[in-house]
Amino acid sequence: MKKRIALLCAALFCLYLPTALAQVSVGDSGTLTGRVFTDYYWMAQNHDSDLEGKNGFWMRRIYLTYERSFSEAFSSRVRLEMNSAGDFSTSAEMIPNVKDAYLKWQNDRHQILAGISSTPTFGLTEDVWGYRSIEKSPQDLYDFGSSRDFGLSFKGSFDNDERLNYHFFVGNGNSNKPEVDKGKKVMVSLGYYLTEHLVIEGYADLNDQENQDIKTAQVFAGYQSETFNLGALYSFQHRESDIIGGDPTTELDLVSVFSNMRLHDSLKGFLRVDHMFDPYPGGSENSYIPFAENVESTFIVGGLDILLEEQIHLMPNIEAVTYGEDSTGERPDMDLIPRITLSYNF
Repeated sequence: MKKRIALLCAALFCLYLPTALAQVSVGDSGTLTGRVFTDYYWMAQNHDSDLEGKNGFWMRRIYLTYERSFSEAFSSRVRLEMNSAGDFSTSAEMIPNVKDAYLKWQNDRHQILAGISSTPTFGLTEDVWGYRSIEKSPQDLYDFGSSRDFGLSFKGSFDNDERLNYHFFVGNGNSNKPEVDKGKKVMVSLGYYLTEHLVIEGYADLNDQENQDIKTAQVFAGYQSETFNLGALYSFQHRESDIIGGDPTTELDLVSVFSNMRLHDSLKGFLRVDHMFDPYPGGSENSYIPFAENVESTFIVGGLDILLEEQIHLMPNIEAVTYGEDSTGERPDMDLIPRITLSYNF
């Protein structure tokens, strides 16, 4: 019986092989790439006593991306994403979801993307920060917006030198998930390179949801070079809600300053500080690093980036969160999370 099963598997493999080789042979115009970042974490100290002492391994992200060029004008991308739950309770296996799925048209300076694609909310911030493998950008970490949306995106440069750039997006306002209401989200950013290395950007959005309207405005300045990056962000968000039992109006102010520097050919250092002047709504549900709610918070992360091989990075780092006092004068304990992060591309 075992022999018959082995012969059947061999026959199926022989039938499948020509198809597999045919699929791979289209690689002249398409590429398949991947990215992984994973941690060993230790909740050395936490405002939630149930989390204190927890430790282990998790996959914070796995990306698989296929990109295909049809012509000089048209191309497409499909990206799948999967990750561990990060809620310290779910033990289910990782399930892939669609991160990107779009068709792009472009000429020399302008692009139009249709489908699920990157929003302008924090794309430039994340580029200058440069360490998505360590932590989300400030706006992403505090849920000021999503990195993706489903809709139409228009982006490009107004000048031949590509100093004045724009990104306009009309989407569902529900990230990469299906539409669930009648409203839409409109996002726009305008960036200007003062020099080759120094850029400033203004951003605004309006998200018309069924039970609340959300408006965001922010300014960002960044410096980028091969040896040193520096970024400074201020973001403001106004939320009006008619949900019964909820706050009718919520205003959030966020500031962030971050930097990374090359210390040696195979060694870099990074440091970032975020401060929320208002309580973080829903912060206790944040994946991988739950925040105490109803208090101000300051988030700090720093570490080293060791280049083991090209595309392979080992990054010891520490995340910490300190809190202000609540309405009763109590101050939650500080969160302290030492980690070893491994990031690699293929």
